[in-house]
Amino acid sequence: MSVDPALYIAEILGEPAAEMRNPANAEYQCPFINSECTKRAHGGTAGYPYPVCSAFQYQGRKVKTRRVVCLCPKRFFEVEILPEVVKYCWPGKPPANPQYVHEIKMSHFGNVDFVIADINKGGHVDQFVSVELQAVDTTGSIYPAYEALITNQLLDEAPGYGFNLANVFKRYVTQLIRKGYFHHLWGTKIVSVIQDVVFDDIYKRTKFPEMKLEEANIVFMSYKFVPDEEKRRFVPVLDRVVGTHHNMLQNAVLYQLAPSREKFCERIETQLKKGQAHFGKPDEINIAEEPEGEEPEE
Repeated sequence: MSVDPALYIAEILGEPAAEMRNPANAEYQCPFINSECTKRAHGGTAGYPYPVCSAFQYQGRKVKTRRVVCLCPKRFFEVEILPEVVKYCWPGKPPANPQYVHEIKMSHFGNVDFVIADINKGGHVDQFVSVELQAVDTTGSIYPAYEALITNQLLDEAPGYGFNLANVFKRYVTQLIRKGYFHHLWGTKIVSVIQDVVFDDIYKRTKFPEMKLEEANIVFMSYKFVPDEEKRRFVPVLDRVVGTHHNMLQNAVLYQLAPSREKFCERIETQLKKGQAHFGKPDEINIAEEPEGEEPEE
């Protein structure tokens, strides 16, 4: 049975996929950065822009529901981030002259997507807040659906893809804790701009304690994507603003209820029964790495 690829690709260049089937005619211009899309394809059009902003996630068994999942952090540039960060996250009195500065990098620190800095009349920084944008990548591949869309074809079957929330959690939360510590020493905050899908997954995994925003040094600003009938597309809307501290988030990650020792031993024995035992010195064993993805449920 043929499948419409627009059931899986949600947005191309910020527009509903069904209405943006020829991004080349739009010169691959991303409306959120006012320049060519920076994502690149690895499939049949390798090297060309790959302007898929978001994809659909389907949930439920009997009654299917779907929601838009953001795949590109630059998609959040549609949001009026500066006034919302100043309103909810600014430490101390409101800034007199807030300005954006993009891509701040330092050795032994890494980088942040941008900062909002209060610049005084002498051109120096009085206070600042760092902002990180985080989307989620896919497992499997949604590229066949994109290729079918731009060539006006149907798919023979549904594309096999998922959302790699486990990988985001493993990488991103560690970075937030580390950078949150630095911002604590600097007397300011780091703000995580993420989608509700990602925030809900982080909270589910950690159950980190919340605290008052004025006392927090890590603030999550969680957005959900909702259909806008007037604009005839999806728009990100602020859903929750949640504050915590790097110590609280770190403890929530590290000090979780330990899984059963017996079940862990059972996993070892299962691998042995499958013939997965290896003999020899560790440096003589060549074990293929497992692909990133969701961890198996107990």
